Amino acid sequence: MIVDDGSTDDTQNIVNDWIKEGEIPIRYYKQENGGKHRAINKGLDVAQGELFFIVDSDDILPVNSLEIINNKVDAIFANNKIAGVVGRKAYFNGKKVGTTEFFEDKISNALDIRFKHHLKGDLAEVFKLDILKEYLFPSFEKERFCPEALVWNRIAEKYEMLYFDQIVYKCEYLEDGLTSKITKLRQQSPNSSMLYYSELEKYNIPLIQKIKANINFWRFSFASPNSIIQNLQRVSVILSIIGLPIGFVMAINDKRKI
Repeated sequence: MIVDDGSTDDTQNIVNDWIKEGEIPIRYYKQENGGKHRAINKGLDVAQGELFFIVDSDDILPVNSLEIINNKVDAIFANNKIAGVVGRKAYFNGKKVGTTEFFEDKISNALDIRFKHHLKGDLAEVFKLDILKEYLFPSFEKERFCPEALVWNRIAEKYEMLYFDQIVYKCEYLEDGLTSKITKLRQQSPNSSMLYYSELEKYNIPLIQKIKANINFWRFSFASPNSIIQNLQRVSVILSIIGLPIGFVMAINDKRKI
């Protein structure tokens, strides 16, 4: 299934040629550009089957990727407390993204894997479709970005995942890609950014991470029309004694750089 989020190149013609070839069944949906989170929501709306695996248009899967994932899924599919499996991403040169040390298969949730087990870097999540359908991405008018971690963290409150150390996804971070312009995207989508950081601050994570979340909440709040008083009702007042002034300085610095 391909969701085309308003591309202006030759994607549609290329995909139509693939469909005519008939080697594999392809369903193609094109929509007005609204951001990756809206494309995922569209995918969830029309998806069929049991699993949902997000692959970006500039990335690839190793030849044995789906076989590895299928074997891991077999071990957890009957467990209603586990929402899916998570493998490793690597750059095109084969180097793992983030943590390079090997680890044994681990059952954890998306918050603990980051803040307790300290696994760093983007990961390749494969969710049970019926569970992920319950967690659509929030959508704010005129905003084209929402952190995927916002939804993964919400899922973590109720479900765990099976994490494994095999590479099932290869990616390249392009200069004009999502990763390289993340600060600007967060500024242009302040409601999504503030929602993510305000929720992150409330989870059971280390205090230093709560402080960082509070700082980033205020950092991107200055791009929203809300008053400081309105925003103060969404986060810890005590942490905001530190977070608000630091966030303000960072917002000024972001604006200068951009």
